[in-house]
Amino acid sequence: MKPTERANTLDTVDRQILTELQRDGRITNVELARRVELSAPPCLRRVRRLEETGVVRGYHADIDPVALGWEITFFALVGLETQKQTVLDAFEAEVTTWPEVRECHMIRGGGDFLLRLVARDTAHENSLTARLTGGTQVMKVQTLQTIRTAKDAPGVPVEG
Repeated sequence: MKPTERANTLDTVDRQILTELQRDGRITNVELARRVELSAPPCLRRVRRLEETGVVRGYHADIDPVALGWEITFFALVGLETQKQTVLDAFEAEVTTWPEVRECHMIRGGGDFLLRLVARDTAHENSLTARLTGGTQVMKVQTLQTIRTAKDAPGVPVEG
């Protein structure tokens, strides 16, 4: 089933469940059921169906990067010398192994990839940037350091 087809099969209760899970992934099934006005067994069945169909991809803790010494968040817009699939795949395979790369998006317009990275300090950021610019087939790297983040909302809007 295509993702858009999955979205069309979600009813109001499924969407309420998703909204609550995005707010608090550690919510108990009993509390979740109470909030969406179901009894616990059907609520749990719905959650399991949402997990099995891939609508809910997983659960994680939202960790403060600064608390663990990752002082800098920056983005890198990377342009490659060619858009041959083998080159795109090789670049993507390489950077997705770097623990500092937290997101890797192939993009359209203005570059080939947009990365979100974390660094411990300016020297580490410079080292990562040098590693990117020295990459095979890398033609251009533009980095953008965040000053502050006004919004960092997990998930997606769930409304129908």
